[in-house]
Formats: sequence, C-alpha cells, structure tokens
Amino acid sequence: MTKILSLGSALNDIYLIDHDDLTPTEIGEESIFGKILVGSKVDIDKLSYEVGGGGVNSAITFARHGHEAVLMANIAKDTAGDAILNVLDREGVDTGYIEYSDKHATGSSVILLDSRGGERTILTYRGASKIFDNFDPNLLEIIRPDWLYITTMRGDLKTLKKFLEKARELEIKVMFNPGVKELEDNSKVLGLLKYVNVLLVNKSEAGKLVPGGSLEELLYHLKNYCEAIIITDGAMGGIATNGEETYRFGLYEDVKIKDATGAGDAFGSGFLAATVDGKSFRQALIFASANSTAVITKIGANRGILARKVKLHPMPIQKI
Repeated sequence: MTKILSLGSALNDIYLIDHDDLTPTEIGEESIFGKILVGSKVDIDKLSYEVGGGGVNSAITFARHGHEAVLMANIAKDTAGDAILNVLDREGVDTGYIEYSDKHATGSSVILLDSRGGERTILTYRGASKIFDNFDPNLLEIIRPDWLYITTMRGDLKTLKKFLEKARELEIKVMFNPGVKELEDNSKVLGLLKYVNVLLVNKSEAGKLVPGGSLEELLYHLKNYCEAIIITDGAMGGIATNGEETYRFGLYEDVKIKDATGAGDAFGSGFLAATVDGKSFRQALIFASANSTAVITKIGANRGILARKVKLHPMPIQKI
C-alpha cells in the first residue's frame, strides 16, 4: 500500500440545477445565464449537495484505489466542514491533518448548472480553503508519504517552496497541478519545478510558463524543467512525456458532459493512482483519461471517480 498526501483545498459544493432558466445566452464572443432578472424569483429543478476542492477530489481517488490517502486542508467547525468530513470518513481518507480555522468559514461554492448542456457558472467563497501558511512542512517527517500530490495553494509560493524542499530532503516524490494564482508568478514556479517529479497543466497554463503555440512546442520547453510533463487540451486530448516516452492522446470516450467540475483533478490523481498501482506510463495516461471522463458524466466533482479494478477499453494514444 502506498501512502499519498494530498495538499489542497476542501470545499462544500451546492448545485442549483435547471433546464431552462440557466441556459446560456450568447453576447458577442461570450455567454451569460440570460434568463434571470434582477429581483426575480426563479424555480430550480434540482438541488444537490456535494463536496469538492482539489485536495478532497484527489484524496478520494487515492482512497478508492486502496492506497493510504491523507488530506491536508483547512475547513472550519461548521455544517459545511462536517459535510466534508463525513464524505472523507466514508471514503476512508485520513483526516487527522485537517486544520480548523477560527477566522473563516469552510470554503463553499454555489454552482449554477444547465442540465441540458452541462454549462456551469461557479460562485466560490474560498474561506478557510485559501489559507496554507498554517501548515508545517515538518509534518512530512511524521506522515512520511511516498508521494505528495499538490493542487493549487492560491498563490502561496512561499509555503509551497517549503513543502517542496522538505519533500526533497525526505526523498518524497511530488506531483504538482498548479492553479491560476501560482501561474501569476511564472518565473518562481519554473524555479520550483526542479523539486517536482510530475507536472500537470493544461495548454493555457503551459503557455503562461513557457513560449509555444502547439502542444509539442510547449512540451519541448517544459521538459527542461521537470522529468515528467503532462499537458491536457480539453477535447483535443493532450501530450505527455516522462523523459523516455512521449505520447499524444485523445479523449478516452466521447460522452455527454453533465458537469465538468473536477475533471482536471480526476485526470491528475487518476494518473498518479495508476502509476503507484504499478501501471506503465502509457497505461497511467489511459486511466487518467478514463477517470476524468467518468467524473464529467455525473454531477459532483468526485462521484464518478473510478476504483482500481475497473475494466478499461482502448483509446486513441500514440507514441511519438
């Protein structure tokens, strides 16, 4: 059994789901939810209470694979925090390193979801989930994970660096999926990639780090900073290298999207879960794609996460 520590956010997600009032309306090159008038009352078809956040979503993937999943995140002692703990306990995630804020409520999102097309708008109160400087990197000496999986730390590069340096000292492997806030300081992020074993970004994020218009160009530049790189590109699939093998891959399956929330977390954590299961680089990419596809077919960021022994069908993937 492999121990994996997820460092990231924990959120309570409230879905408001409707088939007509949340239908997108085109305005130029952008879309808005155009049928809701200020001051009106709108009847919603369905309400769904879920949990999410990069830390929660990844930890659930690792737990469903039978690994020792540990979560380090901030919540508060409130109803939303209790809901997150209940789900994590049910999934078998170690919550002993979750901290409780007395200054902020548990982070929460209200997700407006069009049930016909799967389009969504997310209103997020970050709350306790945006804080990371209260975590002590020396806890890694106690937890002793085999892998540290890091999602966005809301731009707290100082704390990120401390964890990366401690992980290197303890020979803990690291997979990093940065967020928008980290990428605002691209030069510092590039300097930290020497501590990272696997970097996951989408095409737009990769373009914030290095020059390049195509996936191949972006990969060429990024591989100078990190031993393994995965760049995803939505419906176009993606590209990945581990320094020895390079693959272009397409979608695992063309499915109707019910809710895209958590798709990136499912891909990244699915890749790492399959890797520590002993799968090859190619097989891990296939599982990552399958895990991401399964998540977008259900409402909620982690309800569709796959278990370890699920049978997979072939998908477009080519060694280059």
